[in-house]
Amino acid sequence: MQTSSKPSAGELYLQFQLGEDRYALAAREVVEVLPRRRLKQIPEAPDWVAGLLAHRGQMIPVLDLSRRVLGRPALARSSTRLVLVHFAAAAEEAAVLGLLLEQATHTLRLPDEAFQSSGLEAGQPDYLGPVQGKGAELIQRIKVSGLLDDTMRALLFQTQGRG
Repeated sequence: MQTSSKPSAGELYLQFQLGEDRYALAAREVVEVLPRRRLKQIPEAPDWVAGLLAHRGQMIPVLDLSRRVLGRPALARSSTRLVLVHFAAAAEEAAVLGLLLEQATHTLRLPDEAFQSSGLEAGQPDYLGPVQGKGAELIQRIKVSGLLDDTMRALLFQTQGRG
């Protein structure tokens, strides 16, 4: 993963793309960045649930953010990564969630104070955060905590405890 060579103030983010749009995931939420791996399918799960990853003794549910947002699977390219993130599976229970992210190969620093509300919060998914301009483009922050509603959280993380 490449880091911007220009030092600047701000929090470190992993940058990725969904279609033509740029997004940022706070690096403090990232556990590990892996190349794409084969996953075990989860029968009857929504199509944006890519499957389960067996990694370091854990069963980790993986979401395909491209399928969830754009309605198509993440492209099978070398720049598509499997990003493991910290996730609150229950009120006081920490877990790891996997995300298939396209072009997740660079980090950048973004000042928190430059993020602004999009003005379109009503009706927007919970995982979409504020936006900021970066050059001629906009980059939007993704909120990991908003990726799953309570029903999906229970479905995906309940399966880990079953024998």
